[in-house]
Amino acid sequence: MCGIAGTYRWPDGKAVTDRLTETLAHRGPDGAGRYSHPVGDGEVHLGHRRLAIIDLSATGAQPMVSDGLALTYNGELYNAPELRAELAAAGVRFRGTSDTEVLLEAWRRWGTDCLPRLRGMFAFGIFDERTGELVLARDQLGIKPLFLLRRGGGMVFASELKALAAAGGSLEVDQAALVASLLYYWVPDSRCAFREAEKLPPGSWLRCRPDGRVERGTFWSLKDVAAEGRERARSGELPDLNAVVEESTRRHLLSDVPVATFLSGGLDSSYLTALAARHQPGISAYTIGFRAEDAKFEAMPDDLRYARQVAGRFGVDLHEIEIAPNVLDLLPQMTYSLDEPIGDPAAINTFLICSAAREAGVKVMLSGMGADELFAGYRKHLANLLALRYQRVPRPLRRGVSALVDRLPVATSRRGYRSVRFAKRFLSFADLPEETAFRRSYTMYDQDELLDLVDPDLAGTVEDVLTEHADVYRDNDLDDFVNRMCLTDARMFLPGLNLTYTDRSSMAASTEVRVPYVDVEVVRAAFAFPGDRKIAGRQGKAVLKEAATSILPREIVYRPKGLFSAPLRAWMSRDLAPLVREVIHDGELVRSGLLRRDALARMAAEDAAGQRDFSKHLWHVLTLEYWYRDATSGSGQSTRLTA
Repeated sequence: MCGIAGTYRWPDGKAVTDRLTETLAHRGPDGAGRYSHPVGDGEVHLGHRRLAIIDLSATGAQPMVSDGLALTYNGELYNAPELRAELAAAGVRFRGTSDTEVLLEAWRRWGTDCLPRLRGMFAFGIFDERTGELVLARDQLGIKPLFLLRRGGGMVFASELKALAAAGGSLEVDQAALVASLLYYWVPDSRCAFREAEKLPPGSWLRCRPDGRVERGTFWSLKDVAAEGRERARSGELPDLNAVVEESTRRHLLSDVPVATFLSGGLDSSYLTALAARHQPGISAYTIGFRAEDAKFEAMPDDLRYARQVAGRFGVDLHEIEIAPNVLDLLPQMTYSLDEPIGDPAAINTFLICSAAREAGVKVMLSGMGADELFAGYRKHLANLLALRYQRVPRPLRRGVSALVDRLPVATSRRGYRSVRFAKRFLSFADLPEETAFRRSYTMYDQDELLDLVDPDLAGTVEDVLTEHADVYRDNDLDDFVNRMCLTDARMFLPGLNLTYTDRSSMAASTEVRVPYVDVEVVRAAFAFPGDRKIAGRQGKAVLKEAATSILPREIVYRPKGLFSAPLRAWMSRDLAPLVREVIHDGELVRSGLLRRDALARMAAEDAAGQRDFSKHLWHVLTLEYWYRDATSGSGQSTRLTA
């Protein structure tokens, strides 16, 4: 796991690459390197910051140069041992034991055809001195980030968006991306917060040629994998899910430094931790808890007791971290680290856990990220199925239920009412058509609310953002409602939010997080199961729970779902209330006209009165405000970032 950067036929490329690489120092504190070579009428420069995980010696240093190829690479290949053996059998002689060298030699032998053979998480740039071509590639599921910026025949790329500011000139804020972030509380992977920059799509590559031509290609498609899974399900060819998940977990333990796990006490992390402990006895795990008064106000379940139970049963060395963070300090710090406006407070949890692990000498963590998206484990999945039944209830009765729930408070001054929050949320989409209901079940606003919140001139942009969601949702030929939701989550929610904040938060603490559920073989297995095996009755992730019972006690497998979140309502009513008032009355978003003061004030008032739960909305507005201030600093009211 590292930070990569580079320039290709870019003015002052050497100095720019050095600035890019230095900006990424937190991603790789164990070493730094740069490579340069003439290309056409310019030069190529590759930069690298190393977090040494496999082959800690100098033979694993980067950029790695060998016989006319130069590689800067971020990630891990979990099938590197098999690829190494195949290449060695073909006569390749290796100098060290790193997966970097395996990737370089695989590229030499197979070129872009090696990409679908790679099993892991990766983003890399590889330059061929003989042809003068630079190729960028990103892993199948978008676990690792790769940003790029093209001008004329030149290009600059980096692991993080903030590094691109070091390329010189200025980057203009993309207001459509900000509107999308308001809707989702994150920026979809198809968009970028700055207009000229872009994210290389998952499962794709880009080739730059010395004459300025650019070629793109795709080597893996989630849509195709889901379609193949549908055919496997129809034929009754169902995989052994426990074997697939265990094999992925075992591969993800490949490391020359200690590996630990996240252990919340929920199904996903408990299952992975139990499997990891089978292959690495005495493995360490990290879990967090919040101040008792915060957890009570948020009506959060007691996850710690489940984490302790799993740790005790499987001989895991459990480290408990109780946090009462100074959110006023952490908020701007996390906003900077996350690169784009992301309103999920789980990023703070990830950063604090990774920081504690790093202080204890741990560089690598396993996370249960991805299981909910692939196996229909979120409440929204079950809620959308229940909505189909709710729509069969006579309309007058539905109106009466809605009116009753609307009058109920979501909180008093002493505690929150979680069930009321869920009921209000459910009724906000239960009567809507399928795609609209699914979008509304997890996004922040409906169309009218979003239009009321933003500059009226952005009405067309709102429509474009909503249309993009509809297009992604409908871009499949699946006849299974549950798997349509899972596919959309795997294409949008997973890379846009969860993998993004996991990468940035962990790397801010110089720690690598691996995600065994977000593995190409686990994904293939997931889409081979029909929806009624994922949600059975009112049980989400049913097929994963069946698999997990082979190793976990039933009270862990079938416990109520926990939340990897934070006590937002408590923070909003106490720590952050003055900041909310400041942003509403004198924030840059309001002063610039992007957001409307009256709509924000109304949200804050209803949240404070306990009428509705707008804590997540207001948290995201705060993250967006901090991000926007940084993005427009030094240029007054304009929406420009000056390097």
